[in-house]
Amino acid sequence: MIKLLARLFIHSDDINSPETRKKYGILCGGCGIALNILLFALKLFVGTITASVAVTADAFNNISDAGSSVVTMVGFRLAGKKPDPEHPFGHGRIEYISGLIVAMLIFVMGFELIGSSVGAILSPEPTELNLISVIILAVSVVIKLYMFIYNRAIGKKIGSAAMTATASDSIGDAAATLAVLVSLAVSHFSGWLIDGYIGLAVALFILFAGYRAAKETIELLLGTRPDRELVAELEKTVLSYHPITGVHDLILHDYGPGRQFLSLHAEVPMEEDILFVHDVVDNIEIEIFKRFGIETVIHTDPIDTRDPRLNKIKAIVSARLSELGGCMRAHDFRIVPGPTHTNVVFDIVVPLDCKTDPEAIKLALSVAVSAESPEYRCVIRVDREYA
Repeated sequence: MIKLLARLFIHSDDINSPETRKKYGILCGGCGIALNILLFALKLFVGTITASVAVTADAFNNISDAGSSVVTMVGFRLAGKKPDPEHPFGHGRIEYISGLIVAMLIFVMGFELIGSSVGAILSPEPTELNLISVIILAVSVVIKLYMFIYNRAIGKKIGSAAMTATASDSIGDAAATLAVLVSLAVSHFSGWLIDGYIGLAVALFILFAGYRAAKETIELLLGTRPDRELVAELEKTVLSYHPITGVHDLILHDYGPGRQFLSLHAEVPMEEDILFVHDVVDNIEIEIFKRFGIETVIHTDPIDTRDPRLNKIKAIVSARLSELGGCMRAHDFRIVPGPTHTNVVFDIVVPLDCKTDPEAIKLALSVAVSAESPEYRCVIRVDREYA
């Protein structure tokens, strides 16, 4: 159904377009509201005729899900707003905030279900089971599984944390309804009053789903390391252009889905014509935007590739870094002669999870370079790796 509606109402498949993302969000949110209101009415009816606190709580869980779908729709609509003077990078992060609100609503429902379940454990009452209840609850499980499938699929397609959170909620609801159905069957055939215990288990499952959804959206709001495959593709694209020989200081800023900004340093031989290099860099920036939808700014670093002393120093530093381990790299080498000594200036990239003290790394490199010639004195700057 979702695919059919998408073909009818969404005429673009450009997932980097804020307008396309907004339409997907509104479509899925609208379907979520309609299906959850239907499930609320059906389960409330079943909860009334079976006298089951777990079924009634599950029904109100669905009405809260309808509210979550409203939040998702509003979030996508606001996230699709064009940049303005106060928000030049757009409003894309509102989508992350809406995902966090959905996670909070999941928490609220989970805690409310814990309260009603504890009450049912302390004061258990018999429940009833009939064919209509079984059919309605089974259909509810199928509908929630369908909602999980389409929310997860579209969430992955457009890279939406809010839809991923909604998908997590849907699979939790399916498990909750299935557990309620099992509790009704057990109570009916064995006489064991386990309605409250099943409700408590369902509540804990819902809280775990809320935790996972909140964790994902909070990480996106705080800022996470960009996808390694994306970084590798970006570096490969840059290095495919002559005369680029190296890439470093790559930083990807995320202002919401489809609103990413990239900055990096590209190494080029110092003898290359500056106008030619400028034209190459322009072409790289254009290709990255066309392929990845990322606005890019490239800083060029002129590299001396003809000085044998510098090449020897590079080899020494590279070998010493390999011995130290930790995927460290060096760049921006230059030699600055002086009357009493020669400064060897370069940067090293130290991963954030590196356990070795940066000062110890600098000392080890200085000793290795000085062993080549006593006149060399290292001036080393430590870069942190952001990608």
